[in-house]
Amino acid sequence: MAGTLLGFDFGEKRIGVAVGETETGIAHPLMGIVAEATDARFALIEKVVSEWHPTGFVVGRPRHPDGGEHAVAKLVEKFARRLAGRFSLPVVFVDETLSSAEAEEQMRDTHARIRGKTDIDALAAAVILQSYLNEPESHEPLAS
Repeated sequence: MAGTLLGFDFGEKRIGVAVGETETGIAHPLMGIVAEATDARFALIEKVVSEWHPTGFVVGRPRHPDGGEHAVAKLVEKFARRLAGRFSLPVVFVDETLSSAEAEEQMRDTHARIRGKTDIDALAAAVILQSYLNEPESHEPLAS
């Protein structure tokens, strides 16, 4: 994937969203989506897609520290399939283990003002996307 990418930190309550460019190799947090209904979530995602015109998506997939599958992983895969189907764009998975903890640490280190959990979610999405931008060949694409 090359060009503008959107990164997602999927959660059952919130979804963090980030944007990045393969040319610059830099990811930036965009927003957190707080909506329980799938239709409402995808309506907000559609607005972001319309604004940024991405060439693909990077989605964080959780794993346990021992490498075992996390309970939320199936929901993440369902979300990724919906993204691919709705927008006809490729999706790549990135191991998101500890991405939220890393986001919180980055906020503390830079003394960023945390306005809410959605700030952490958006930064976690940027951490996930940055992981892809740093090593694009080492991540797993969504199986067709």
